[in-house]
Amino acid sequence: MSPSKPIPRVFISPSRYVQGPGILLDSADHLKKIGQRHLIIADEFVWNMTGNALMRHLDQADIHAHHEIFNGEASAGEITRLGKLAERFDADVIVGLGGGKTLDTAKAVADDIGSACAIFPTTASTDAPTSALSVIYDDQGQFDRYRFYDKNPDLVLVDTGIIAKAPPRFLASGIADAMATWVEARSAIAANAITMAGGHSTLLGAAIGETCEKTLFTYARQAYQANQAGIVTPAFEAVVEANTLLSGLGFESGGLACAHAIHNGFTALKGDIHHLTHGEKVAYGTLSQLMLLGTPDSEFERYLALYIELGLPVTLDALSLSADDTESLTAVATAALKEGETSHNLAFEPTPDMVVSAMIAVDQYTRHYKARHHL
Repeated sequence: MSPSKPIPRVFISPSRYVQGPGILLDSADHLKKIGQRHLIIADEFVWNMTGNALMRHLDQADIHAHHEIFNGEASAGEITRLGKLAERFDADVIVGLGGGKTLDTAKAVADDIGSACAIFPTTASTDAPTSALSVIYDDQGQFDRYRFYDKNPDLVLVDTGIIAKAPPRFLASGIADAMATWVEARSAIAANAITMAGGHSTLLGAAIGETCEKTLFTYARQAYQANQAGIVTPAFEAVVEANTLLSGLGFESGGLACAHAIHNGFTALKGDIHHLTHGEKVAYGTLSQLMLLGTPDSEFERYLALYIELGLPVTLDALSLSADDTESLTAVATAALKEGETSHNLAFEPTPDMVVSAMIAVDQYTRHYKARHHL
C-alpha cells in the first residue's frame, strides 16, 4: 500500500458461525451450502472420538466425504502432503476437525487448492477457527511465520456438547488466549498499528475485543467449573463464544502486540516448555505485556488471580525457565522482537532488556502475590 494513501479501517469475519450442543451431527445442511465433495482433516485421536460419527451423518445426508489423518504439525510439508491428497480427491470443501494446528492446516490446504473451508473445532483452546490466517511451524514445532488468506473460513461450526467433554485444561488455555485479545488490541489501537486484517481497527473490532474480555472476567470461573463437570451451561456457552468468535474477530480486526510475540519467542526454545499449550504460553506473554506497560497493581492482579484459579503458568518455573537463565530469556525476547513481529505494535519500541525484565518481574510479583495470599 502506498504510504501516500490513507490506510483504511478493515473488519473481516467468517461467512457463517454456528454454535450449540449436538450441532456437529446436524452439520450436513450447512456443508451442502458450500460444496459437494468434502475432505475432512483430523488427527487420529479426534477421528476416533468423533470423526466416524460425523462420516455416518454425512453419508446419511448423501454428502460425498473422504477423510485424511493429520500428522500433528501445521508445517509446510504437512500442508503440501494434504493438499496433494485433496486434489486427488477433487475436494471442493476442506473440513478441519480438531484443535488449532489441525484447523490452521485445513485453512492452508483450502487456500492452496482454491476450495471452500469449514472449521469444526473440538476444543475452545484457541481463537484459530474464525481467522483468515494460519500460524505455521517448522517440523520441530518452532514458530515459522503467519500465513494470510484472502478470506476467512466459509463456515465455523462449534459443538459445545463435544467441547464440554474435553479436558478443562483446553478451555483454560482458550481463556488465556482470549484474555490477550483486548490487552493487545487496545495497545495496537493506541499505536495506530496495522491489524492482521490489513488496516486500522474499526470501532466494531475494538468493541468485540473489549466485550471478549468483559465476558471472560464475568463467566470464566463458572464455565471452567461446568467443563470440569462435563456440562453445557449459559456461562459455558458464553465463554466458548468469547474464546472462539469474539477473540478471533477481536485479535484479527483489533490488533496483536507483545503477548503473542512473546509466545512466539517461547517456541524458539527447546525442552519442556513445548509441553505447554499455545494459550498457556500466551498467558505468560500477556502478563509480561501488562508488566512492560506499567500496569497498576490492582489491574494486574485481576488477570493474575484469574490465571491462578485456572491453573495457568504464572511463574518462570511453570515454563521450565528461571530468572537466572538469562540466555534463554534473551533468546525469547530477541525472537519476540524480530522484524515483522507484532511486538512492534506498541506506542514505544521495546528492547530485549525491557522484555526480559518484564518476564522476570512477572515471576517476582507472582511469587510475592502467592505468598501474601497463602496460595
